[in-house]
Amino acid sequence: MILAPLCRTKQVPLSRLHNQMDDLFEGFFKGFDRPVARTKAWPAIDLAEQDEALVVRAEVPGCDPEDIEISVSGNTLTISGEKKETKEEKDKGYYHIESVSGSFRREVNLPTDVDNSKVEATCTNGVLSITLPKAEISKAVKVQVKNN
Repeated sequence: MILAPLCRTKQVPLSRLHNQMDDLFEGFFKGFDRPVARTKAWPAIDLAEQDEALVVRAEVPGCDPEDIEISVSGNTLTISGEKKETKEEKDKGYYHIESVSGSFRREVNLPTDVDNSKVEATCTNGVLSITLPKAEISKAVKVQVKNN
């Protein structure tokens, strides 16, 4: 029961430690199928394939667009950034804090080659949208079958 007093007085650092431990285990088990561990990575990401592009949506509420970095290297999209801590009012007695702050990093393996020079990103109402146009070599080509 040594942790009980620590949890009441050090809620924000303890939650930060929890997130760092999640990141550590996520990195260690990356690539393994873990049906038992259903941890939710942050930010949540949706990846959709269209005819001409891949579209990624990431939920980043509370993040300023200036604090988000996006890079593409080979077939890996990396989204990283920081959600800055909100100003905590010392005179209020918090019983429960779930708001998260700190740095984040997500890597997404892309299913096809993309044209890195044409990647575009926007952030509106806490939703980051990234459009990754497919590379010409990756686009499907229709081949006409000739009759001999």
